[in-house]
Amino acid sequence: MTISSLNSRTGLEVRLASRPNGLPTPDNFEIVEVPVPDPAPGQVLVRNLYLSLDPGVLMLMSEQPGVPRPRYEIGEVMYGDAIGEVIASAEPSLAEGDLVVHRLGWREYALAGPEAFRRVDKGAYPTPSLHLSFGLVAYVGLMEIAQLRPGDTVFVSSAAGAIGSLAGQIARLKGAARVVGSAGSPEKVRHLTDKLGYDAAFDHHDGPVLDRLREAAPDGIDVYFDNVGGEQLRAAIEVMNEHGRIAVCGALTRQSTGRPDPGPGDLLSVVGKRLTIRGFTVHDHMDRAAEFGEQFRGWLREGSLVYDETVIDGLPNAPRALIDLVRGRYTGKTMMRLGS
Repeated sequence: MTISSLNSRTGLEVRLASRPNGLPTPDNFEIVEVPVPDPAPGQVLVRNLYLSLDPGVLMLMSEQPGVPRPRYEIGEVMYGDAIGEVIASAEPSLAEGDLVVHRLGWREYALAGPEAFRRVDKGAYPTPSLHLSFGLVAYVGLMEIAQLRPGDTVFVSSAAGAIGSLAGQIARLKGAARVVGSAGSPEKVRHLTDKLGYDAAFDHHDGPVLDRLREAAPDGIDVYFDNVGGEQLRAAIEVMNEHGRIAVCGALTRQSTGRPDPGPGDLLSVVGKRLTIRGFTVHDHMDRAAEFGEQFRGWLREGSLVYDETVIDGLPNAPRALIDLVRGRYTGKTMMRLGS
């Protein structure tokens, strides 16, 4: 494809410069300014507004086995969830001004055919970034995977993060009797109980997780929403009541260390209590998206749900923001604002 002689537009993109050894550093990224062509027939050009930052990016950067999505290739632009506005179209199904979500993040401009983009309602939310919420992940994990029931006691790990901050609130809105969360600092623990409405919370650094969880849930737990794995998964199994259900959403223990996770350990408790442990990805459950979206908008209008979001400006700051995210600096959903 040639660049239009009348178009001098350029944009920034982030490439993987090298694979990290453990947690990434800024040296593992390369920020490049590139020319941005006009769309060829059948293509649209999107100016990205927000990029979603996700700890799962660490797995895509690494050489870890068992990664469920294609890894980033060294020297290539990284991909990630983003939302943007169509600014030029040579494709009749999408028009200039349309708002679209897609996976061509980590760049200021995205150029592709219509199959790469999904048009969304501009008026659905007060800010476009809400279209990138992980609320559907939390909803599917609780309602579809863990089969949440009114009266359940629910434990959520990494409860101050993008998914956990919503999972605990949704559990309560759907009838949970008690909601317990773990986080990585005293400040985040206070955030869970004071702002997000958790009944109890603890810092997973503050002694054995099994002891802290038993204190927070003296009558046991029925549902565990697992974002972490490792010690917290093993503790949850020990504290779970009979016929408890575990929805395995993430593996931060492995993602942040790069080392194999010993997993649930001795499975005798799983057998004896007849527990269910089920992993999932939200892409297998997109049929629940409309159902969740209607409820999510209603909760936001009513003020019954707090949407916790950290916004950082400028694509050049994305690598540092990702590193800070993994180190636990932020609460809620972390977004990069690329434009307005």
